[in-house]
Amino acid sequence: MYATISLVGIVLGLILLILMAYKGHSIIWVAPLCAIIVAVLSGLNILDAYLGDYIKGTAEYIISWFPAFFLGAVYGKIMDMTGSARSLANKVVSLIGPKFAVAAVVIPSLLMTYGGISLFVVVFVIYPMGYAIYREANLPRTLLPGAIAFGAFGVTMTAIPGTPQIQNIIPTTYYGTTATAAPLMSIVAAILIAVPGYIYLEWRCRQARKKGLGFVEDSKYVETNNDEVKLPSWHWLSGLLPLIVVVLMLNVLPKLLADAGIVEWSSSQAIVVALVGGIVVACLMNIKQFKILLPAINQGSNGSLLAIMNTACAVGFGSVIKVVPGFALLKKAMLNMPGNILFSEAVAVNVLAGATGSASGGMSIALEALAPQYLEKALDLGMNPELLHRVASLASGGLDTLPHNGAVLTLLAVSNCKHKESYIDVCVTSCIIPVVVSLLLSLIWGLFI
Repeated sequence: MYATISLVGIVLGLILLILMAYKGHSIIWVAPLCAIIVAVLSGLNILDAYLGDYIKGTAEYIISWFPAFFLGAVYGKIMDMTGSARSLANKVVSLIGPKFAVAAVVIPSLLMTYGGISLFVVVFVIYPMGYAIYREANLPRTLLPGAIAFGAFGVTMTAIPGTPQIQNIIPTTYYGTTATAAPLMSIVAAILIAVPGYIYLEWRCRQARKKGLGFVEDSKYVETNNDEVKLPSWHWLSGLLPLIVVVLMLNVLPKLLADAGIVEWSSSQAIVVALVGGIVVACLMNIKQFKILLPAINQGSNGSLLAIMNTACAVGFGSVIKVVPGFALLKKAMLNMPGNILFSEAVAVNVLAGATGSASGGMSIALEALAPQYLEKALDLGMNPELLHRVASLASGGLDTLPHNGAVLTLLAVSNCKHKESYIDVCVTSCIIPVVVSLLLSLIWGLFI
């Protein structure tokens, strides 16, 4: 009986969290409020739940992942303020042209996220460029958020082997894997997400043209006069080389050092070294803009605090859920789900990522509670833990992009678009397709275990 009431409390807490975040309220106070509701309906002491389970879960996440958030934000801000990221994006656009407007927005987004730049930074960098492209192509501005989300929140965040995004690093802690885990599954997943997503976005553009819909200026947006920024013709390389350095230092350098018997790094250590390498290279390539570098580091440092707090608060909410009786019912249902453990993990991570509105937060909660059992079962079956890693990463990038997701709210705010205008495209490309792919792949792959 108590477990059932507790389960109801979990559902009510999740619904309230989604609604409040959807309306734009800060998760920093909404998450503990919803956690208290869950605690009360589960018979827990409010102060114990808040000062104990909630704060502990929030703090542990910050302790574990602050270096990655901090360095990633600094790296992204340097790439942004020096014009490096914009120069790379403009170079890609010059090669593709506005005729292929969707590709001209998606490809730079993919490159930047695979190079380790924060999703939030990518949104701010790509929107001005996408705005100009869609205006020249005479496409509705409301279609732009879908293209940005597809490039930034999807394929290179979770699927491409070796991506330095935190959603690909977290599973390494639980499964002893590396960022390149399960490369075959990764590549298959990337294709299955990328192809239908791109086809959908192009279809939306064709439908808009058939209906006679064109570009409408955003009255709140003020374009920057790029002519005022006098950068050398090679400057696009300052946008590309740091990305390459980050990827190589994350995926190649640790293996070389380990093989030479010099040192062995965990993935969480390697991401720190890789991001520092990216920062150093970005600073050296923009040394003539040294007056911008310190302000960029300051802004990136400050921005990292809000980014990690939003995610950590979602994890804190999940930490309360994890200790109430109702969660035991959910955990039992997940572990005893028909099918295989890959499918079970995909469902669990999707559900919790959707509940918290955070890919990394929901995945952390799911793996903290269930990874030991999944790993034990995998070893008993002779399954490579890399498959568990990749499924967890893929699943984290599905239901996390429900309307209350922080990155979605930021994207729509920057684009000055409402949910009813643009969220459908974000949902299809960054939620529905990844969910289907993560569930389908886990189910099919599990048949051959």
